[in-house]
Amino acid sequence: MYTTCMFCNRPLRTNEVVEAFPVGRRLAFDAARGRLWVVCERCERWNLTPLEERWEAVETCEKLFRGTRIRTSSENIGLARHPEGLELVRIGEPLRPEFAAWRYGDQFGRRRRRTIINWSAAGLGLGGGAVLAGATGGALGTAVAVYGVNAVNLWNSSRPTIHFRPKDGRLRWMNRRGAYATRIRPSYGDTPFSVHAKVGGVRRGTKEWFGGEDAFRVLRAMLPKLNAFGGTGRAVRSAVSEIDHHRHARGFLGQVAGRGEHHRYRGIPGYIVKLPKPARLALEMALHEEDERRALEGELWRLEQAWREAEEIAAIADDLLLPEGTAGFLDLHSEQSDESS
Repeated sequence: MYTTCMFCNRPLRTNEVVEAFPVGRRLAFDAARGRLWVVCERCERWNLTPLEERWEAVETCEKLFRGTRIRTSSENIGLARHPEGLELVRIGEPLRPEFAAWRYGDQFGRRRRRTIINWSAAGLGLGGGAVLAGATGGALGTAVAVYGVNAVNLWNSSRPTIHFRPKDGRLRWMNRRGAYATRIRPSYGDTPFSVHAKVGGVRRGTKEWFGGEDAFRVLRAMLPKLNAFGGTGRAVRSAVSEIDHHRHARGFLGQVAGRGEHHRYRGIPGYIVKLPKPARLALEMALHEEDERRALEGELWRLEQAWREAEEIAAIADDLLLPEGTAGFLDLHSEQSDESS
């Protein structure tokens, strides 16, 4: 049973309601198809659960949903909140475009609202800080306050927030600037496209082409950053129609790289950030659905790899918080303990 989101690597909260599956505070289930997802509260992505962990949990979710009085539902989709805080999303028999529009509209809508709130708070903080600095230190104080905010923005854009591991086994990282510089082009290999990404720092970073499964790994990691503002209901419906026009996600993925050739920056084609917003949202949706298709076909090794990446990234983050020399101290005393035993 996994405990972290396979997309943002954040811990998934627990529940004490579904005894067979105590992971997640928002569970989506389709009893007819026997599918269960954990919806991450952080990134709003739907984590498809392994087959062996679904059946009893889905049955429990169905009973809980029917026994919950406070619920809303349409013909195909229902929402219910358990008294202990667990949210249940019940999927009936919707047509694919309707389900996709509801599912991703919920996800991208929440992401959009959260980003607007964060930016509004940052703007109020900047304005209040500048006024306070101007009142206490005049023009010099205002300049220092603005400089401080710019320094924070520079740090946010250059710090490593995107991690992925290609098949060579070496963990790569990107920052927000690297995400903006990512390009896509048609390919004739294992996947219909290759991805050109700048990994590492701003000055010492290197540019690499990734193909095959590695191209999927790069896009899964960086697209949530490019689509940080989510999308309006209209943009989401347009993105769904992009995929539905090709009848399935794989068809859309097969032609999106060719569209990138028409969107250039300084004469260079393929910049993903230059694609229209519905196309970028559709690309993220299509990759998500392709992952689910492969998982349902039995390729659960991808989920295991995501768990391992999440564990290693968490370990790296924990080590960064320890004082210098702590790791050596622990290793030394561990060796002494082994010898004494």
